[in-house]
Amino acid sequence: MKTVATFVVNGLPHEVAVEPHELLIEVLRDHLGLTGTKHSCGVGNCGACTVLVEGTPKLACLTLAMEVRNKPVLTIEGLACDGVMHPLQQAFVDHGAIQCGYCTPGMILTAKALLDGNPDPTEHEVREALSGNICRCTGYVKIVEAVLAAAEVMRKGATEMEGHAADNRESAVHQGAEVAQFSVVGTHSSARRSRQGHRRGQVRR
Repeated sequence: MKTVATFVVNGLPHEVAVEPHELLIEVLRDHLGLTGTKHSCGVGNCGACTVLVEGTPKLACLTLAMEVRNKPVLTIEGLACDGVMHPLQQAFVDHGAIQCGYCTPGMILTAKALLDGNPDPTEHEVREALSGNICRCTGYVKIVEAVLAAAEVMRKGATEMEGHAADNRESAVHQGAEVAQFSVVGTHSSARRSRQGHRRGQVRR
């Protein structure tokens, strides 16, 4: 018997009628048309179906759809922002880490989870994180190079954002001080005008 459940995929809610036995990969590919999540081994050995559920890599071919209802799910389609590729996607292109491309979505999402938790991983840590993702085209060298390059780009971006935030905070402090100074000057000016008006009134009388 089908149940209507809400799946929050790439930031958008979708109501889907699913059977209790349906897998997450079936909801993503068959119901929502998100074919970037690849169906390969079907038994959780290759990592091609990897998506992020609440930021954690999950094998969509082994995960029951009902287990992730109302939880944020990120697929490869949701990684780019306003048409601009994520640094990991760009690095995979720049470093020739994409061959046939079948394993790439799972590789990139697994790498994203790694870099979200460890912005400056070693080569060993990258290889360990990707050990569950099989690529049948390469020796993984360019894939690892791409992840490390993306990590550097993301660290620089985070540093620049922190610098901009610090500049904005400093500017806000300066503006607040100027407003406060203006208010004090305005108060003193008003007081002087009031006293002058009072004296003129006394003279007239």
